[in-house]
Amino acid sequence: MSKLKGIHHVTAITSSAEKNYEFFTYVLGMRLIKKTVNQDDIQTYHLFFADDTGSAGTDMTFFDFPGISKGVHGTNEISKTSFRVPSDEAIEYWLKRFERLNVKHTGIKEQFGKKTLSFVDFDDQQYQLISDENNEGVAAGTPWQKGPIPLHYAITGLGPVFIRIAEFDYFKEMLEKVLLFKEIDKSGSFHLFEVGEGGNGAQVVVEKNEILPKARQGFGTVHHVAFRVEDRSILEEWIKRMQSFGFQTSGYVNRHFFESLYARVAPQILFEFATDGPGFMSDESYETLGEKLSLPPFLEPKREEIEKLVRPIDTVRSTKAFMKE
Repeated sequence: MSKLKGIHHVTAITSSAEKNYEFFTYVLGMRLIKKTVNQDDIQTYHLFFADDTGSAGTDMTFFDFPGISKGVHGTNEISKTSFRVPSDEAIEYWLKRFERLNVKHTGIKEQFGKKTLSFVDFDDQQYQLISDENNEGVAAGTPWQKGPIPLHYAITGLGPVFIRIAEFDYFKEMLEKVLLFKEIDKSGSFHLFEVGEGGNGAQVVVEKNEILPKARQGFGTVHHVAFRVEDRSILEEWIKRMQSFGFQTSGYVNRHFFESLYARVAPQILFEFATDGPGFMSDESYETLGEKLSLPPFLEPKREEIEKLVRPIDTVRSTKAFMKE
């Protein structure tokens, strides 16, 4: 059985695609590499922020479902998303940046031997930065070359994903026996699991929590996390594997930018398995990634209808020069 390669992407829900674009572009310095719509709900934007070229393992994506209420954090949720930065020095840089830009944060802390900095956005979506200093395992991506962050401090991809769960024993067994993760460390109620080559890009932190009420999904919360598989043939292996363990799955889904499988692995916890390719540059050039409304071929005939449903968002950056500071 081919092991999962690490984290592919995290998809969350925002109250405002416009504010979301501003925060990720101008505060976090991540590149919008695709502006499209939710393929299952075409009135909803789906924005993809990633590294310079949209490498698998670097993107955080957002839906802005019209009229959705604010989510409630609690147990049984994917609770926090991490972003990798190159060094401990980079964590210090981000602390000063967050202070200057009035981003709410918890200060620098140590987590399983790594320097981290937790923060939230305007929706109370939970994030952290994690230092890659002395990190081994899955390679990082390439920072956005023309973004506002000095390259030696910039975000290079996704780090450990946090999951808060009440039924910890079940979840540990599912991770180890079904998904082939291994537990490598523990700190209080937090357990560190990794898969494949390991390292920050292939880890999940599971918090056992039977005290908090159940989380409620809405804006400010994570919708699902996706894990990397090499290609369609490996994806088919995972489709058979998940079904053999009795999980209800979506079966094969073609998302155009990658191919997928979805499975609900615990109450309120949705996992996706996604191929590394074909990627995000099939219909846009490197220079103008994310600047136009991109639609997969099956939605292209509905472009006129879709453009009336979603309000325009100006995401042109190729004509702008960002000062790195």
